[in-house]
Amino acid sequence: MTDDIVDPDKTDTNSEEENFADLFESYMTEQENINVGDKIRAEIIAVGDKNIFIHIGAKTDGIVDKAELLDDQNALTVKVGDFIDLYVVSVKEGEIRLSRSISGAGGERLLQDAFRNRIPVEGKVTESCKGGFRVSIMKKIAFCPISQMDTKYVENPDEYVGATFDFLISKFEEKGRNIVVSRRELLKEQQEAAKKEFFKTAAAGDIVDALVTTIKPYGVFVELVPGLEGLIHISELAWSRVGHPDEVASVNDRITAKILEIDPEKGKISLSARQAAADPWDTVQERFKSGDKTSGKVTRCADFGAFVEIAPGIEGLVHISEMSYLKRVVRAEDVVSPGDTIPVTIKDVDPIYRRISLSMKDAEGDPWMGIEKKYAKGQVCSGTIEKKEAFGYFVTLEPGVVGLLPKSKINSAPNAAEIDRLKANDAITVKVEETDPGSRKITLGVEGGGDDWKKFAPANEGPAAGAMGNLGEKLRSALGSKK
Repeated sequence: MTDDIVDPDKTDTNSEEENFADLFESYMTEQENINVGDKIRAEIIAVGDKNIFIHIGAKTDGIVDKAELLDDQNALTVKVGDFIDLYVVSVKEGEIRLSRSISGAGGERLLQDAFRNRIPVEGKVTESCKGGFRVSIMKKIAFCPISQMDTKYVENPDEYVGATFDFLISKFEEKGRNIVVSRRELLKEQQEAAKKEFFKTAAAGDIVDALVTTIKPYGVFVELVPGLEGLIHISELAWSRVGHPDEVASVNDRITAKILEIDPEKGKISLSARQAAADPWDTVQERFKSGDKTSGKVTRCADFGAFVEIAPGIEGLVHISEMSYLKRVVRAEDVVSPGDTIPVTIKDVDPIYRRISLSMKDAEGDPWMGIEKKYAKGQVCSGTIEKKEAFGYFVTLEPGVVGLLPKSKINSAPNAAEIDRLKANDAITVKVEETDPGSRKITLGVEGGGDDWKKFAPANEGPAAGAMGNLGEKLRSALGSKK
């Protein structure tokens, strides 16, 4: 039995020929499958002076005019290695011409190809007309119905005049004398592609940039990609308390938001603007300390006090007991209203439970500070009767400082009857008997005797009454009765 002898060089040669044949056949097959109108995603392999070369998986590389991929400042928007979507506009021996859309001077045949193969064409809106717009495309005039100009309602048609867009030809008749185009259809295709790409990569927790499109009482709708909107609920707009969304957002504002929930099947996305920003309570202890004085905005009033926002997202409570040294507060609304800006003093900060205690009266100052020097024993001073009780009169010496004139002191006064005639808000002169700053109490007495009683006369008695007192009044009354 003779062993077969194999020539290694011959084997390698045959293998190379077979591989080359397979590759050549593959290239030819792929090239045969590329037709005018095909939309392909291809890689940029080289950038020339006038053309950009694209690898499309065929024997011949594709070519696209470099001018198509320049921005308004004539800067190139792509680089080698980028993948872009293009349309096949021409297939000739040795050349495959690609384009983002058909534009420039051309003929009826190009427009027919664009119509038949659904290739976008570039057109300039020249004017608005009844029911739509006139669009110049390759030196021909086409008509675009107003409903087909955009995916949204066209409120002001003049905004589109003069602009250049890509369109799809929806009707091509009479050798180009009757052309109808649609931008809406092309936009919807682009939006659907953008939506699919977004849902493919987006996930809960992602931070995204969005455009405010609509404002509702319950929140704002934002556009994430063309044609895809999400909702930011009013409670998620800001760390601050928001009464209405228009307080913090306007249409066309750019907002950074965090995706909370995403449902690709229903196309629903909920977002949060506040969670995309830093939590102000994380640094509250660095910003506010006990004893600090600041100002804040009253956000709401309750039976027990008022809530005051001292920084965006940071609210504190002013209890009614901390509202005033000058008067007893029963209802917060008697002192402040939502929207008021007031000075406050920080009493306590609790970052764990997110609580801050505030004081309005400490910010205003305590009128009882140094009171024992201001109202020393034996000092004579004037005041106003605030209230009359069976046990005595409460006399206001100054705002926030009230003393008690006991009934026993009034009864022992030389002119007790005159003092008894005084009413609330009448002026009175008194003498300090005792001052107790700890208990915030001042005991008052009646000053001296002699003519001091005149100080207690009501202000409306007039000069005659001040000179003659009750005796003069009685004499005038008696004389009058005898007439």
